[in-house]
Amino acid sequence: MPAGFCSSWEIISNVNFEGYMIALGIRPSLRKIALKLKLKLRKVIEQNGDWWTIKTCSTFQNYTISFRVGQEFEEFTEGLDNRHVKSLVTWQGNKLVCEQIGEKKNRGWAHWIEEDKLHLELYCEGVVCKQVFKKKVNE
Repeated sequence: MPAGFCSSWEIISNVNFEGYMIALGIRPSLRKIALKLKLKLRKVIEQNGDWWTIKTCSTFQNYTISFRVGQEFEEFTEGLDNRHVKSLVTWQGNKLVCEQIGEKKNRGWAHWIEEDKLHLELYCEGVVCKQVFKKKVNE
């Protein structure tokens, strides 16, 4: 497992976030709010033994996912697109990759560290959103 994931991260770049939300089927009114808040996203990644927790925080909505790498689990994307999916997170080289099986095809995400930045690709039905985060100061 690559080191360095566990920290607090602040977003510095967010490309095609609206396209990703459209692919998920998020209502226009919620997309408008989310787009205004996109530069205020923060991630907190924690590990306790073989349990991982990733918290995505904003002033509008927070989302937390907890999982064991390599163990499929039921996920309810409450507050995002409110769908039930089967998720499986695995290591693919230095990337922490999640495949989500449900109503939407080819859905999931990948986190990895490159230099001192956390990269995240969110994908759904051929649409990709690319986000980049920097470590929060005083970490």
